[in-house]
This record gives sequence, structure tokens and C-alpha cells, in this order.
Amino acid sequence: MSRLLRAITILLLAGSCGGGGGSGTSPDNLDNACSILQQRPGYYRAFRGTERKWGVPVHVQMATIYQESKFISDARTPLRFSLGVIPSGRQSSAFGYSQALDGTWKEYLASEGQRRARRDDIRDATDFMGWYMAQSNRELGIPMADARNHYLAYHEGRTGFRRGSYNSKAWLLRVSSEVGNRALVYEQQLKSCRHAR
Repeated sequence: MSRLLRAITILLLAGSCGGGGGSGTSPDNLDNACSILQQRPGYYRAFRGTERKWGVPVHVQMATIYQESKFISDARTPLRFSLGVIPSGRQSSAFGYSQALDGTWKEYLASEGQRRARRDDIRDATDFMGWYMAQSNRELGIPMADARNHYLAYHEGRTGFRRGSYNSKAWLLRVSSEVGNRALVYEQQLKSCRHAR
């Protein structure tokens, strides 16, 4: 085998390992809020802390994290490839539970004085989401329990939300409705969940 062919093979293997999930693993049964909290008790403490601090309900946080990362701590966007085979970076800088972009994360760190916060830490990721959604509530008037519109503002940015950029993206409107529906399901489940008391 030539050196070039061997090098391309190694690059392809390395690229296929670096997809979206990394080494973090999600809880089993992501359709059941109680099951998630039973498996990861630290999650509920993080969600409740963010709810107390920022006013974002637990079920809204959970539905957003489900959509963004499937609760995988080190989730990343897929790799891009040049010439179809050479890895050339990721689709975006989004990382962690909340899939916060580098620029927005830096803004959060500066705003909150959180120099040691990490996107792959559930407490920091939920605090970031609470900070972002509280701003969306103030600037856009989105009610804290409105998971669908919070997701649209989270995905498009507040400027994009104001302009209605999501209206030309049928797939995003579908996904945001799914986030809203999942939040309602999680809300009902949490009412009877002993881990959420």
C-alpha cells in the first residue's frame, strides 16, 4: 500500500471516529424525564438551580438539551470534508450539552464572570441556557415556559428571531414544534417523578 493511500485511510478512520457524540454518553430512555433524572441525579440539581436563578422551567431546559445534544456532554457538530475525504473542521463551534457557540459562550463568560465554566458541565451548560433565555424573555417578550419560541431564538439568535428568519426554514419550524411538544411531555412526567421533588 502506498504512503498516500495509507495516509488517506488513516484520515478517514480518524474522521469517522470524530462525528458528533465524542466520548460522552447520553442517559437511556430519553423519552422519559424521570428515567433521565434517576440515572443522572446531578442533572436535576443543575436544572433546579437554573430555574431558581433565571426562571426557565426544568422541562424547557430538558427539551432544549435533548434537541441540542441528546444529553451528551461533549457533543459536537459533524466534521466537514474537503474533496469528500479530507477533514477540514466542524460545521460550527457548537459544543457541549447546550451546543453553545464559541462567541456566545465567551459573551456569557464575560457577562457572568464565569472564567472556569465549561460547556461539558451540566451546571454550567444549564446556567448558560438560563442566561440566554432570560435575555430572550426581556428583549423579545418570550414567556419562560414557551419552549418552542425559546428554541427558535436560541437557534437563530435574537436578531434572527426578530427578523423572523426561521419562517423560511420549514425544517426548523418542525423541530421547534417538536421541542415544544417534548417540553409538554417532560412537564407532565416531572409531576409524578420522585426525583423531581
